[in-house]
This record gives sequence, structure tokens and C-alpha cells, in this order.
Amino acid sequence: MSSRSAVVKRETKETKISLELCLDGSGKSQITSGIGFFDHMLENFAKHGFFDLKLSVQGDLQVDAHHTVEDTGIVLGQAIKQALGDKAGIKRYGSFMLPMDETLVLCALDLSGRPYLAYDLELTLDRIGGMETELIKEFFYAISYSAGMNLHMKKLNGGNNHHIIEAAFKAFAKALDEACSFDPRIQGVLSTKGSIE
Repeated sequence: MSSRSAVVKRETKETKISLELCLDGSGKSQITSGIGFFDHMLENFAKHGFFDLKLSVQGDLQVDAHHTVEDTGIVLGQAIKQALGDKAGIKRYGSFMLPMDETLVLCALDLSGRPYLAYDLELTLDRIGGMETELIKEFFYAISYSAGMNLHMKKLNGGNNHHIIEAAFKAFAKALDEACSFDPRIQGVLSTKGSIE
């Protein structure tokens, strides 16, 4: 079976983004967004989901990080959707509860084609490094809507904001990896409708 991959480019007055994604990778990444903390989170996403990710972002960071983070979420969601194709044979659902020191974060998702984000991470800091923490929600919202994904993220325990965010990215990676994986029992797509749009 050939690897499922996508190349997506997006250019606006606010950002210029080039992204290459392979769902059937080994966790290799090459990421430059101009935001160190965001790069670190995306490297964790690639490593723990076994996705190969190459990303270059030029954003209007002289304004703030909002457009860079949100537009990256849009492009990553588009790449996930494109790489999955018709979704034949995939498990469709994935979930993972990830511990990181005092933190425990749950991520559950459905590659249903119907976008929805339920987000409850309860962050207490305004920013980490050069990134506003409120942008974490914007990032996952953008992914859920551009990928057509039902995405739930919830902090079950934890107080350190870095740990909570990192656990969220890793849990998302593990849940997505599960949802994208194949089950030989599935004929066509896992839906009584006969399609997952």
C-alpha cells in the first residue's frame, strides 16, 4: 500500500505556508514557523504520531502569532483530509489519554467529515515563550474544521501549562494515528451511510 501523503501551499497577505505531510511516516520533522514553542509542539505531534512533517511558515509575527498559528492549523487540516483520500478501511475513531508528570489530557476524535471542537484545557498563563496560549484553541479549531474532524480535548489533571499543552499535542497525535490506521475487517468505509464526507 502506498503511503498517504499531501502537499499543501497557502499564501495570503498575512502568511505564506508550505506543508508536506505523510501519514505513514516514521516521525521525522523539519519545521520553521518563527515561533519556537509552536515548532516544539509540532515536532512532538510528528514524532508521537509517526507522521513525517515538513513545514515552512512566514507569518506577520510583527503583528502577533495569531495568523501564523491559525493558518498553520488550516493547512495541516487540509493536508490530513487530502492524505486520507476516501478513508476506505480506516478505523475512523481514535482516542488517547496521555500522562505527562502531573498532567493528564484526553483527546478523542472522529474523522467523520463533520467538524466540531470541544476544548477544555483550562490554561492559566497568557503566553509561553513567544506564543499566546489562547492560540492553542484556535489551532485545533482550524484543524477540526479544515479536516472535517470531530475533536474533543480535555484536561483531566495538571497545573503546568507547558505540560498541559504538550500533552494535548501528543494525545492528539496518538489519537489521530489510531483513527488513520487500517482495520482489515472494514470493507469500504466505517459508516452505514456508505461514505464519510
